Amino acid sequence: MEESLAAFAHTLEAWYTQTSRDLPWRRTADPYAILVSETMLQQTRVETVIPYYHRFMERFPTPLHLADADIDDVLKMWEGLGYYRRARNLKAAMEVVRDRHGGRIPDHPDELKALPGIGPYTLGAVLSIAFNRPYPAVDGNVLRVMSRYRAIEEPVDLPKVKRQIEQDVAETLERGTPRVLTQALMELGALVCTPKKPRCSACPVVSGCAARAHGLTDALPKRLPKRARRRQTVVALWLTRGDSFWAEQRPEGGLLGGMWQLPSVELDDPSTSLEWHARARFAELRFGHAQRGEAVREPEAMAFERVCEVSHAFTHLDWTVVVFAPVEYDQAGGQPLEIHPGHEGAWVGFEEISNFVWPKVYQDVLRQLIARNHKQLTLFQR
Repeated sequence: MEESLAAFAHTLEAWYTQTSRDLPWRRTADPYAILVSETMLQQTRVETVIPYYHRFMERFPTPLHLADADIDDVLKMWEGLGYYRRARNLKAAMEVVRDRHGGRIPDHPDELKALPGIGPYTLGAVLSIAFNRPYPAVDGNVLRVMSRYRAIEEPVDLPKVKRQIEQDVAETLERGTPRVLTQALMELGALVCTPKKPRCSACPVVSGCAARAHGLTDALPKRLPKRARRRQTVVALWLTRGDSFWAEQRPEGGLLGGMWQLPSVELDDPSTSLEWHARARFAELRFGHAQRGEAVREPEAMAFERVCEVSHAFTHLDWTVVVFAPVEYDQAGGQPLEIHPGHEGAWVGFEEISNFVWPKVYQDVLRQLIARNHKQLTLFQR
C-alpha cells in the first residue's frame, strides 16, 4: 500500500503541476484568502464563486477588514451566493482572529478548528494549502476519487469509511507537497473523476484504479439513502404603497437569519386555503395580533389576488412561495395602506431594494413582482 500511495502521489502531483486551472485563489498561499475561497466553494460551483471572491477580497482584503465590517455589508457582498450562514461564520471567525490571534490566521490545528465555521474539511484545506501541512481536506470530489481508486464498496458517508479515506489522503500528502496534492485531488474529482461519465482515458492514475480494473467505476461511490426532503408552502404578502412595499427582517438565528423578505407565514401542511392564511397574516399586520381572529372572520373580508409563485430548494428543505396581494389596496390608487405600529419592518422603495439583503428566493420573487409593476430596474447583481 505504501508503494502504491507513493506512486499515486508522485503521478498526481506531476499531472496537477502541468494541467491545473488558473484560479485566483491558487495564486496565493495567504491563509485568509484560502479560507475565504474554501468557504465560498462549499456547495457552490467554481464559476459562480470567482466574481464573488474578487469582489469580497477587494472589499475585505484582510482578516481585520472583515472583522471590523458591519454584518449587513458582509451579507450584501455575499448576496446571491446562498448559504448565508457561511458568511456569518466567516465574519465571526475573523473577529476571533482579531481579538485572540493578533489579526493572523492561526496555523495550529486546535486554534484553527476552534474558529466559528471551521469543520474538518476547511481545517484540512487551510492547513494543507496555506501552511503546506499534511492534513486531509476530504470533500465530495475527494471521496469519489479515493473510493474509486480503492474500489471501496461501502457507503462513503459511513463514519468508518470516511475516516479510512481521510487516513489514506493524509498518508498521500506525506509523500509529496501537501498544498499541491490537496488541490490535485480536488481537481481530479472536479474535471476527470466526475460523478457521471468519468473521463477515465484522461486520468493520470487510471493504471492503479481498482474500480476501473473491476468494472465498478459507474457504481461508485455508494452512499446511504437520503432522508426525505421537507416541504413547506410559504404564503407571502405583496403590500404596496405608491412606489414602495412592506418588508420584514427575519430573526438573526435560523434559516436566512437577518435577511429581508415579504411578510409571510411558513406552512408544513396547510389545512386551510392559502388565501385564508394570506387574510390572517394581513389581519395581523393591519390590526395587531390580538384582533387577528376577529378580523379574519369579518364577512366582508377582502379578496386577495394570487400574483406570484416561486419554488426554491435549500439543502434539506423545499419552499414554494405563493404571493398574494389584497385587491382593495392596489398600488394603482386604492385605499392607503397602514401597518399596525406593533410590527417591525420597513416600507422599501423600489429604487432602494439593492440597499437591503435579500435571500435568493426573494430576489426571484421581487424580480417578478417589480416587473409586474412595469419597473425596469436592475435589482440584484447576478
